This record gives sequence, structure tokens and C-alpha cells, in this order.
Amino acid sequence: MPLGIFLLISAIAVLSAFAIERGEAQRASAQLTARTDAIASALERRANASSAYLRAGAALLSTLGEIPEGEFRRFVSELRLDSDFRGNDGIGWAAVVRPGEEDAFNALMLRDYGSPHPLYPRPDGSQPFAVPVTYLHPQNDRALRALGYDMYSEPLRRSAMIEAAVSASPTASDAVVLQQEGGGDAPGFLIYMPVYSPARGGRALKGYIYSPFSADQFLHAALELEEAGQYGVQLFDGDRAHPGTLMASTIGEEDPGAHRNRREVTIANNTWLLVVSRSGGGLLSGLAFATLIFGLLVASLLAVVVRLLTQQAEEDEAALAWYGEQASIRNSLTRELNHRVKNTLANVLSIISLTRRRSEDLDSFAESLTGRIRALSATHDLLTQSDWGSTPVGAVIEAELLPYATSGDHTLVIEGEAVNLAPNEALSLGLAVHELATNAAKYGALSVPDGNLRVTWEIVSAELVRIEWLERGGPPVKQERGRGFGTDLIERIVAHELSNPVELTFEPEGVRCVMCVPIRRPREFALRAGALTKQGKRARKGRIASRVEAQGR
Repeated sequence: MPLGIFLLISAIAVLSAFAIERGEAQRASAQLTARTDAIASALERRANASSAYLRAGAALLSTLGEIPEGEFRRFVSELRLDSDFRGNDGIGWAAVVRPGEEDAFNALMLRDYGSPHPLYPRPDGSQPFAVPVTYLHPQNDRALRALGYDMYSEPLRRSAMIEAAVSASPTASDAVVLQQEGGGDAPGFLIYMPVYSPARGGRALKGYIYSPFSADQFLHAALELEEAGQYGVQLFDGDRAHPGTLMASTIGEEDPGAHRNRREVTIANNTWLLVVSRSGGGLLSGLAFATLIFGLLVASLLAVVVRLLTQQAEEDEAALAWYGEQASIRNSLTRELNHRVKNTLANVLSIISLTRRRSEDLDSFAESLTGRIRALSATHDLLTQSDWGSTPVGAVIEAELLPYATSGDHTLVIEGEAVNLAPNEALSLGLAVHELATNAAKYGALSVPDGNLRVTWEIVSAELVRIEWLERGGPPVKQERGRGFGTDLIERIVAHELSNPVELTFEPEGVRCVMCVPIRRPREFALRAGALTKQGKRARKGRIASRVEAQGR
């Protein structure tokens, strides 16, 4: 009943949120379309305003004979350009220079500017004439970079000039890098208007009045008329939107989930693509999200009220079961603690017995016993931290080698995969590493400067990890030596505990030890259930006694 009520109210809330979200999406799409139309209109108005100035300039310049720099500058200043002409780099004049007139053009530029601005690139005869930048106002450092540049030599500019001459109307070029940019690569474009002079039998092309535009400035100037607001605006050359044709953008980083609206705009007889985008936002609008949350809260509240009516009886039954479970856990923990203590005492007794047999005096006995008990204690600390569960191999090795890791006289490398060991295997590994480290500190790689010790391990099967101890750079290892307690401990006791042979070799260049240790795979911990039978207890005691006897031998 609580689940049925919850699902019913939740379904109503989800349907309501979906209906609200659909309406919000339709409204947002209509707003995006309207904003796209407004921005496209603003771009065309900016271009039309610039084209109108160029038409007026062409009509005036066609009535003049020569066009001196001073007259052109006065003409531009008297236009009194207002805000409609924002976004461009000024108004320029580019005279037609026919073959044989190059030197005259260079002399004209030297006379008007007081410094040489020769025509470049030098015509090679492949074009009927050159159209170099003659004047560009307002005159600044950017404008001076363009003086003398033959725009007719560049295919995109030439195509726009030819189209303008054919149509006798302002024509925009495709995306180019303006000569004013110097070494920059910001895209721009130019609008050309042809200027003719009367000639016998018709008219002759005199030159072009033009305006260069930075695409980014042109876009932002248009957005002063129609603000983009929360929308992103991109302007592409041609009718396709891809990174290679992008001219200007107000978007810092593309949003793959954004909603986009596309519109073709005509800029001075040239077709461009305008893309206006709106961020996709979250999965739900504010109102839809609030409706959904409110519906889920109501459904939850009703389900809780129904649930409370039947919960009391379940709680009473659960309390009785809990008390019984706690008693079982307490008994199991007591048996588990008893088992751990007996195992630890068995290990300690074995260590004491073998250390006593190998010690020559009381001091050496105390020193050896203390070190081994501390090694056992360090491993116990790790097991305690893991609640006597699985223990990482790296943690066991690092705990035993910690006293030697702070010295800068030798190199100590410990590396391998993430592998966990059972408590008994971790204790045996800790004792083995302690014996190897003690031997290395007395006679091996850890006893001299520049000694090198590498402890590495790798998984060789699903149930086994191979650990290698390798010393290099220490004193030469004596090949004739007595057999010590450490060797017996590693080759007999540790090998017995790990149920795998230990390969311990004393090579002349350093000790090498290879151990194969069983792996404990991660699994859920389960307490022992039920009491141990007397037969099981006797069997466990027998195994412990057999282990102590084997270690003593």
C-alpha cells in the first residue's frame, strides 16, 4: 500500500513536470528564433549603412579627376561618420594602376606621405592591372601597414572586386586576414564599391572606394543594436558552420548540448551564416523541477504515514531478533579472540625456542628476541588496523623496512601491485622481511653507503603472489658461512606457514630471496556461527601443537 500510493502520486508529478517542461521548451525555441532574426537584421543594417556611405563616396569621386590625399582625407572627415559606421577600420581608396604606371604610383605615394610606400607585390603581368591601397583614413599605424598593397593580386579580394564591378554595387569579400593585422590572423572582410570616370565610348574603371572590417568588431558593433543577452552568437563565412569558416564568435567554449538556430544573412551581396545558440541548461526548468520535487514530497509523506501504521509491530519483532543476534555475536567474538591469542602465543613460543638455541649469550638472545617480537608487533599493528582482515603486502614490507627508509646513504625501492594477505600469511611475511632486513643492515646492502635494495612483487596466479628481495651494491657475500637462525626461520618456518617453498640464495653480489605467498581475495566478513564441538576444539589444539613442534625442529 505505501509503495502503490508513492508510485501513483509520483507518476502524476512526473507527467505534470513533463508538460511544463515541454511548454518551456517551445517558449525558449520561439525566443531563440526571434533573437536570431533580430541579430541578423542588425548585421544587415550595419552592412547596409556602410554600403550607403561607399555609394555616396563613389558618386562623389567619379566626378573628380585626380584624387589627392588631402582631398580624400577632407572628404572622409566631412562624412561625419556616426554610430552606424562602427565596426570597420575606416574608408580607403584604391586606384587602378595599369601596366607601366607602377613608377608613377610609387612617386605619388612618396610625395603624399613623405616616405616610400611602393606597390607590392610587384605585378607579374598575369592580371590586367593592379589595385593597390592608395589612401586609408583614419590614418594610423594599422592603416600604414596596408599602403601600397595590391589587393587585386589576392584571389578572394579580386573576386569581390570583379563582382562589384559587374554589379556596380557594394560587394563584400569572403573571409580574409586584413593587411592591417601585420602578423596577426584575425579574420576580416572588405566591402568594395567601384568608381568609374567618364571616357570616350563609355566609362573607365578608375578605382575602388572600400572599407575594411574586422569580423569580430563588426559582429560586436551589430550586437550594440540588438543585444545577445544570454545567447551565444557565431558568424561563419559561406553557408556551412565548421571551425574553418568561423569569422567571429561570442562563445568562449562550445556546448555540445546547446540549442542552435541558423539564419543566412546577406552582407553586401555576400551570403554568410549566422548561428545563435542557447545553453541547454539542466534537465528540467525551474518550475518543472519544483513541481516534480513537490509531487515527490507529497508522495513520500503519504507513504510514510501509511508505513507508520504498520511499523510498530515490525519493530518489536526486529528488537527481539536483534537481542538474540547480539548475544551470538558476543559469543563468536569471544571464540575468535581466543583463537587469535593462541595463534600468537604459539608463534612467540616458537621464536623464543629457536632464538635460545642459536644464541651464544644472554645479550645476543635478548637482542634477537626483541627485534623479532617487534617485527611480530609491527605486523600485529597492521592486522589490528584492518580488524584482522586482509592486509596489503606493501604495508607489511614498509612497516618492517621503515627504520631503513630515512637514510640517504642507500637506495630502497618497494613496488608492486595492490595485493592483500590473510593474517597468518601477513605475520609470516613480516618475520621473513625482518630477518632479511636485519641481515642486510649488518652484512648486506643496507650496511654500506650506495647500497641498493629492491623489494618487488607480482601476481603469478589467481591465488599466489611472488615476492622478490634483491640486494646489490653491498659487501661481497661470503660463500662459506655457518647456517643461522634467520636462514632456518625463512626456509623452514616461513615456508611451512606459507605452504610454498622459499628460494634463498646468497649470490656474491648480494642476497636474493623469492617467496610465494597465498592471496586472500576481498570478501564479506562472517562471524563464526554456533559453538565449536569438542572434537573441533581438540583438532585445533592438535594443529597448534604440531605447528609449535615443527617450528622447534
